[in-house]
Amino acid sequence: MIYLDNNATTKPLAEVMDAMRESLDSNWGNPSSVHRFGQAARAAVEQAREHVAQLVGCSEREIIFCSSGTESAALALRGVLQAHPKRRLIVTSKLEHAAVRNVVEHLGAAGMCEVIWVEHAPSGEIHLEHLRSVVKKRADEIALVSLMSVNNETGVILPVRLVGELCRESGVLFHSDATQTVGRQPFDVANASVDFATFSAHKLHGPKGAAALFARRGVGIVAQLVGGPQERDRRAGTENVAGLIGFGVAAKAARAWLSSADMNHSAELRNQLETLIHSAIPDAVINGFTAARVWNTTNIAFAHLEAEAILLALSNEGVCASAGAACSSGSLDPSPVLLAMGVSPVLAHGSVRLSLSRFTTRDDIARAATIVCDCVRQLRARTGAAVNTKRHLDTRT
Repeated sequence: MIYLDNNATTKPLAEVMDAMRESLDSNWGNPSSVHRFGQAARAAVEQAREHVAQLVGCSEREIIFCSSGTESAALALRGVLQAHPKRRLIVTSKLEHAAVRNVVEHLGAAGMCEVIWVEHAPSGEIHLEHLRSVVKKRADEIALVSLMSVNNETGVILPVRLVGELCRESGVLFHSDATQTVGRQPFDVANASVDFATFSAHKLHGPKGAAALFARRGVGIVAQLVGGPQERDRRAGTENVAGLIGFGVAAKAARAWLSSADMNHSAELRNQLETLIHSAIPDAVINGFTAARVWNTTNIAFAHLEAEAILLALSNEGVCASAGAACSSGSLDPSPVLLAMGVSPVLAHGSVRLSLSRFTTRDDIARAATIVCDCVRQLRARTGAAVNTKRHLDTRT
């Protein structure tokens, strides 16, 4: 198997699984219990919190453990709105992950907030001047600006620090969905000037069911899960001890990797994959090609084909990929992110995402490129798909 769906989830590290097994076997106490057994679990959770905080450059008190990136984002969006009832405006983008985009649409439709969608270029880059204009004109009304640091479908990078500074100059709170960033490239919350950041363990070779929200100290937020006093009264519920221990181990390993990683080498692998595919399939279009992108992600469109058919063909040949967000799999509709970028439906329908991990090899890339090209050719021969090459090459170059 060649696994190129790391934006959906990553394989847990061996040391992560070992630590979780040990926890489930011998350190399974309730961390809220006052006895020694419970306090051993508490100590393990707090050590994990320390490792996670070190990964993003904050204090342990600024980390709120959650069950998923979706919960983390919802806590930021809903929690800030409730903490600042006089501010009813959320500024975000149609390019956000559904965990943000759908929540904001729901809040707007329910009359709980007003929404302004930031303009963006066909490359997937946010129009900073439009954002600046909105923030300056309506700073007193804005509860939160929420823009993702790396797009989960295209890998396009947001200049987070510039956005953070822009917001801070006007006294506006800034949340960034950093789920596809943390553990893959350096992300320091102080340098990024974010007030809130969402990220998840299973995107950085940790377990599912463990995630975090960075909430800058002193910034108001209202808990969405109310009950016990866990997470300093910001998120009730008995902690997933084994999952959080695994999160901590994965965070520690990611920090060590980032300190020695050669991002240029990692990007070369992604570029090699794109070059091999484009050389064999000249009309293939790389969505977001002209923008700065994270090293591990490419989103490639094959006109007049359906992504589902491509993915099934790839799976039969041992290559795992996706058509965008994993939570959208099974849908026959093209990606709303790609459509919002202005990608034509004929290309959006045939777009697949290939996402690498730090363990992807050159051999994986070479084999995957061959399989992708063979599958596309076979599907086109079978369906008789006709392609106007010139028409679809403009966005690639």
